[in-house]
Amino acid sequence: MTQSKGPAIIIGYGPGVSAAVAEAFAREGYPLALIARDAAKLDRVVEVLRASGFEAQGFAANSGDAAALTSALVAARDAFGDAEVLVYNAALWRPGPVLATTPESFDADFQVCVTGALVAARALAPAMIAATRGTLLFTGGGLALYPSPQAPSLSVGKAGIRALALMLAAELAPEGIRVGTVTIAGEVAAGTPFAPEKIAEAFLALHRSPPDPATAEIVFRG
Repeated sequence: MTQSKGPAIIIGYGPGVSAAVAEAFAREGYPLALIARDAAKLDRVVEVLRASGFEAQGFAANSGDAAALTSALVAARDAFGDAEVLVYNAALWRPGPVLATTPESFDADFQVCVTGALVAARALAPAMIAATRGTLLFTGGGLALYPSPQAPSLSVGKAGIRALALMLAAELAPEGIRVGTVTIAGEVAAGTPFAPEKIAEAFLALHRSPPDPATAEIVFRG
């Protein structure tokens, strides 16, 4: 008997990379649970996906709000069952310079970029471990490797999500759970080597590969 696939949960869904990744997993037969702040936009996206023959549902939540994100994840589980794939794509860009960044905005941005990813991993990993299958994927960025004073909170956020992903990869590989991050070292743009659909293939490659901390990161250079 073929085992049915659990949903792919995309947190921080929007146009660009996360939309391409969502469609790539939908083509692989995964139901989509899309989480973003704007409920009306999610409804429109879900309508389009369903018209294309994909199974999808939207759940509105701010990824920087731990309680709201947890509630959305519970609702997604109630709708589709335990998640098989997580793609954490939430991030905020706020311009620098560094010393113009307030502690309040820095903390808020970090909650979206990193803390929400931890909230999601803690919520989803136990069921994955029990099932001995599952994938946690995180959207990284070149700012993790080359921080910019013109994007201080995002630079720290991308460094944080990279560190979190690599630590989770080491912790969960013995449990049979694949963890990976795609560090996008360039500007995402259609029709270029950094086109969203090309980046989506890197996410699928991580998902398809066996759990191994040594191969947990793909630095995507186009």
